[in-house]
Amino acid sequence: MNPRCSPAHRIHDQSGQASVEFVFAVLILTVLVFGLIDFSRFIDTRQTLISVSRDGSNLALRQTDLTNAVAAVIAAASPLTINNMGTGPKGYVIITEVTKNNNVNKITGQYAKGGLTGVSSKIGTGVNQPATMPANVVGIPQPNDRVYITEVYYSYQPITPIGKLLKATLPTQIYDIAYFM
Repeated sequence: MNPRCSPAHRIHDQSGQASVEFVFAVLILTVLVFGLIDFSRFIDTRQTLISVSRDGSNLALRQTDLTNAVAAVIAAASPLTINNMGTGPKGYVIITEVTKNNNVNKITGQYAKGGLTGVSSKIGTGVNQPATMPANVVGIPQPNDRVYITEVYYSYQPITPIGKLLKATLPTQIYDIAYFM
C-alpha cells in the first residue's frame, strides 16, 4: 500500500487546500467590507452636504442675515466638522445673494465660513461684483429678483487603507450647490 494514498494523508492534503481557500476568501471579504465602509461613509457625507446646502439656501431666503444662515448650516452638518480648524476633516460654506438688475447678475450679499482653505465661490466673490451662474441654470434670477445660492465644500478622508492599496480612491473634496428663489 502506497503511504501517499492512505486516508490520513488525503485528509492532510485536503486540509491544506481548505486553508488556502480560507485565506483567499478572508482577503476578498476584507477588501469588500473595507470598501463598503468607505463608500458608505462617502455617500452619507455627500447626502449630508446636499441636505445642508438646500437648508442654507432655504434659510437665507427666509432671513435677511446671511451670517445666521451660514451658522445654521454649519450646525446642521453635524457630525461633519465644517468649521474644524485642526487637522481633521474640514469644510467651507458660502451663501451668496444674487440679484439681476439691467439684465446683469450681481452679487448683492455674500458670507462664508469654515476650516477648509484654498476654496472660493464658483459664483463669484465680492459684493457688487458680477455673478457667474452655472450653464444648467437658465433664466435665474428673473429681472429685479433675488436668488440665494449655498455652496458647501468638504474634505473627505477615508478611514480604511483599502483605497490606497487598490489604487482606487474616492474624491477627496466633495462640493454641492443649491439655489432658492
